[in-house]
This record gives sequence, structure tokens and C-alpha cells, in this order.
Amino acid sequence: MVQLWKNEAVQWRMTLCPGGKAGALEMGEQPRELLVHLGVREKLTAESLRCAAAKAAKQVVSLGGGSVLLDAAPAVEALGEEGLAALVQGAELALYRQETWKEPAEEEKKDAALYLTGTEGVDGAAVLTETQVLDRWICFARDLVNRPANKLTPAMLARCIAETAEKAGVECQVLDEKETRALGMEAFHAVGDSSANPPRLIVLRWQGGKEGEAPIALVGKGVTFDSGGYSLKPAGSMRGMKGDMAGGAAVCGALFALAENRVPVNAVAVIPAVENRISPASFLPDDVIGSMSGKTIEIGSTDAEGRLILADAITYAITREKACKVVDIATLTGAMARMLGGVAAGVMANDEAFYARLQSAAERSGEKFWRAPDYPEYKKLIESPVADLYNSSDGCGAIAAGLFLAAFAGETPWLHLDIAGTAWSGKLSQPYQPKGATGMGAATLYQLCRLLGEKG
Repeated sequence: MVQLWKNEAVQWRMTLCPGGKAGALEMGEQPRELLVHLGVREKLTAESLRCAAAKAAKQVVSLGGGSVLLDAAPAVEALGEEGLAALVQGAELALYRQETWKEPAEEEKKDAALYLTGTEGVDGAAVLTETQVLDRWICFARDLVNRPANKLTPAMLARCIAETAEKAGVECQVLDEKETRALGMEAFHAVGDSSANPPRLIVLRWQGGKEGEAPIALVGKGVTFDSGGYSLKPAGSMRGMKGDMAGGAAVCGALFALAENRVPVNAVAVIPAVENRISPASFLPDDVIGSMSGKTIEIGSTDAEGRLILADAITYAITREKACKVVDIATLTGAMARMLGGVAAGVMANDEAFYARLQSAAERSGEKFWRAPDYPEYKKLIESPVADLYNSSDGCGAIAAGLFLAAFAGETPWLHLDIAGTAWSGKLSQPYQPKGATGMGAATLYQLCRLLGEKG
């Protein structure tokens, strides 16, 4: 936890030095000092500050520092509130530790106390409060993604989210398999019925905006484990499939942060939670199934299951929640992961103004996105001779998946975020993304909704 400094004794002081040596701080006792050089002041960015704070915090803690003072003055002077927020976020997210099921050690590792000074140029307390709330819910999303599939079935995920929502003062509705079947969610059930662990549709609602104003819908893929179904994944590709619900975790984190920070916007999170397994009830390649929208779908691959459950969830968000805008987010395609790696997530959009808001939100969050093309020629990839849509393709897999979902968004302003390469940390990850889940998307979705609340 980062706090504003109130003359507490500290063991370490971290000084960020853009363009030269920083001056000394007046302190009662002389702690050990770690100087972090940031390069040329004119080229300083929020992301470079985020990374510098992450490296410094991890270094000091690794050296046994239990209390650390971070001089924020250079960051505040260069970038104002944005610089301060980045500094706090980098330090906090870098020190995240995964949940484990090991026997307790004799001495549990203690958290470091991090203090800030040099925030006089901005409302440090307000920035600190908002940033820490968002960081906490990003870490909540990481916890969900890191949890093994046997400890997070669809029902377990629904129960965890419902309990959290009750404490957070957020409205939560969980629809069981009888209720979703009655809604005609055949695409959702084609996947969910493959498992002995029944599916759940989880809906969170935050009413922070004007009464009666249509909400923005955040739709997150919630596949708690993906075997590929009868289009079975190779053994090596199944590792990490416990995290195929990272999109669902991201929308939860974003919505809970919106609620705790009292952001003036109406938002709804819809998480279709399923397992994709093999059973006598599993769907098969060449099957033709229905959907809540009425569109029929030919199955090319049972491993292209994420777009099926998202299709029904998008339809639910538009028809039942009356959403005016929709963002879907998912670890959707290996094609996007192979193309962009762990640096950027893919985006598709049907509305230029909405996409521009996403770009602004990403500038605030520091998360990176790259827009994929959606030329009309690509629509041939999802054509079927026997159904309205085809759920797979022989090439351009990431684009085909996005266009498939666009068919269910219709005329509603829509964004599709494919985070397949960025949901887990790897060689290309940033210092504030330790091993395991990154929480990718939660910060950007929060900032997007915040922008919509500010500007409508």
C-alpha cells in the first residue's frame, strides 16, 4: 500500500532523476538511497514512470526494505496527476503476489510500506485513492485468472463474484442453466452443456450515471477451462487454459473499480461462464446450432467456442440490458497472440467515435492496442452454405473471430478486444506485470467508462 509521507522513519528512499541528479530530501535519519535515472526529461512518459517505479520497488523489497519513501516530485513536475498515478500503479502492481495453496511458511513474507513525498503540485490524496482502488481490482482480476480450473468452475466463479458484489454494493444477478436455456441461448449452451459443471451467466450492474440512461456493456469471455472440445487442443496448448476467462475477470475488475470510485456512469458487466470439455453432450464439428439472436451457426471447430458464448452474451446485453454501447473482451484467438505477442491486444470496431474513446482510455491506462482491418472481403471467411454464420476460418483467424462477433452487435457501437497474447506475462511484459496473469484490459475498460461518464 502506497501512502503519503508523514515523517515516518524509512529504511530506503527511491529518487527518480530525469535529466540529472535529484536534490536531497530533509529527513530526520539517513536511509539507504536508490537512484532511478529516467533519461531525458522531455521524453518522460507515464509508461516509463510506471516501469521505473516497478523496477525500483521490486529491487528495494528484494534487498529487504520494509519501508520505502518514493520522491514523486519529478513525476508530478513533468506529468502532473498522470505522472503520480503512474508512479503509484507501477509500484503496487509490481509487488503483487499470486495466491498459493502451499503449506504456510514459518515466516510469511511481509508487505513493504511505501510512502510518497513531493506531491504538493497536485491533489495527491485524491489521485492516490482512485489509483489504489483501480490497482486493487486489477489484482482481483489477476487472482481470478491465476486460480486453477478445479477451484474456479462456472458456479464457483459466479459465487465468488456475487459475494464480492454484495460487499462492494454492486447489483449482481446470476442466471442458471434453466434461465439461460429459456432465453434461447443455444450458442452459450452448445459449449456449456459439454461439462458436468453447468454454465452460469453473471451480470453486474453499476448505476452511477443518470437514472434511465442506457448503460455501456462490458462483455467478458468466461471459459474457466478450455480443452478445445472434440477439436481437442494438443497437450502443450492446454497449459494456461485455466485463464481463458481473463476477459470476464477484466470486466469484473473494471466494474468494481467504477463502483468503489463512484464514477458517474451506468455500466453493466456480462460474463458468460462455461467449461469447454468433452462429453456425450458435447457439440461437434459440422453441427448447426441456433443463438439468442435467431442467427444460425455452422460449427467448423469446437475450439472456437469463445465467440459462441460471447455472441449470446452480446445479444443479451443489447436486448435485455438495453446497452447503448458494447465492448467485448476475450482471450479469443491464437492468431492474435502470434501476431502481437505480449505487447499489444487486438481491436476491431464498428464506430469511429467509440474507437477514438478507446484510444484515449488506453493513453491513460498505458495498455497497448492495435486495430485490425475489417474490409468487406474478410466477411467471406465466416460465410456458410448451410447457416447464417460459420464459427471458424481457414485463415485470418483473429479477423474472422471479430467479424463473427460484429454480426451480433449489429448497429450498436461496438469494440472487440482480443487479449490472447497479453493476459499472461512473458518475455515482452512490463516490470509491473509479474509472473502469471496481468489483469490486462481492466484499467482500459475503467478509463473508457470514466471518459464516457465525463463526456457522455
